[in-house]
Amino acid sequence: MGPLSGYRIVEMAGIGPAPMCAMLLADLGADVLLIDRIADSGLGIQVDARYDLLRRGRRSVALDLKRPEAVEVVLRLVERADALIEGFRPGVMERLGLGPDVCRSRNPRLVYGRMTGWGQQGPLAHASGHDINYIALAGVLHAIGRKGEAPVPPLNLVGDFGGGALYLAFGMLAALLEREKSGRGQVVDAAMVDGAASLMTLMFGLNAAGRWVERRGENLLDSGAPFYEVYQTSDGKHVAVGSLEPKFYRELLRLTGLQGEQLPAQHDAASWPQMHDRFAAIFRTKTREQWCRIMEGSEVCFAPVLTMSEAPAHPHNRHRGTFVEDNGVVQPAPAPRFSRTPGAIQRPPSVPGADTTEGLREWGFSVEEIRRLQASGAAGKNRGD
Repeated sequence: MGPLSGYRIVEMAGIGPAPMCAMLLADLGADVLLIDRIADSGLGIQVDARYDLLRRGRRSVALDLKRPEAVEVVLRLVERADALIEGFRPGVMERLGLGPDVCRSRNPRLVYGRMTGWGQQGPLAHASGHDINYIALAGVLHAIGRKGEAPVPPLNLVGDFGGGALYLAFGMLAALLEREKSGRGQVVDAAMVDGAASLMTLMFGLNAAGRWVERRGENLLDSGAPFYEVYQTSDGKHVAVGSLEPKFYRELLRLTGLQGEQLPAQHDAASWPQMHDRFAAIFRTKTREQWCRIMEGSEVCFAPVLTMSEAPAHPHNRHRGTFVEDNGVVQPAPAPRFSRTPGAIQRPPSVPGADTTEGLREWGFSVEEIRRLQASGAAGKNRGD
């Protein structure tokens, strides 16, 4: 299943963007083997395994990488792998004896994906950080928020997942494509600060052209424009309007009842606060559902603001299969779609070490070798054994 069927990837257990990247590749058919620690690592937000959705789609092998025998296990896995994903600080994999030079000496075709916040080099390379810090340094966080208010963290979507996981997946797939021509692997250095900055390319261009001001809530896409905004409805819910183009704006005026009035020009920024107030008052006159009946599917560019509980039940999402239920948990489906080789959730999230025997055996280790590794403590026994 999936366009990446047949590719084998070793994933070193981590948090946030590296697991997200591995999940995306597994959803597209790659055989991803997750290397967990034998002891509880305390990684990430602790929830029951079935809800730890970033771990879906791959088997977990537990190894004690302080033992040379366990390091050798990873190197043998690397020999059979197309790629490796790691999300440690710079130098950690080298200290474990699993750095890119060592791994690629065992498998010159290996694509070695490295996920960090600050990158492998630079003054901050070894500093601690999280999504909020990386997007702050990239010029992203300053731009997100309302006029006169502090910047608003956009969850951890921009640094961890957009600038991190997606750029690492993109880079690894590009390196795998290039390998088909050169026959050689390479290292992919994916830094969240780099990816987050890349996501801001449009805004940097507009800023350089004098079409973007460095004040929150005064631009087209940051809640400054009244026609690209979220409005509260009479039942305390919200709707989202994105009527950027003139024809869409005209439809917004028609469906709100403002068509025909003497109004300022759409892009008269000085009048935007006044128009904000007009639209806000109008949207407060009806419930969210009433506005949906008036505007949904129209040229306004309109959508109700749905909660995570509401989104899977929306008719469009149901028709598309945007959300699926797997192992009793409703979750986003694999994306994007493929016409001939569709992706799929290969298995529920793995309990750390649950598949040590099965995973190692399918990657070329004999039953006797696995038993010796488990007896020595280099490899964990399957959870429940």
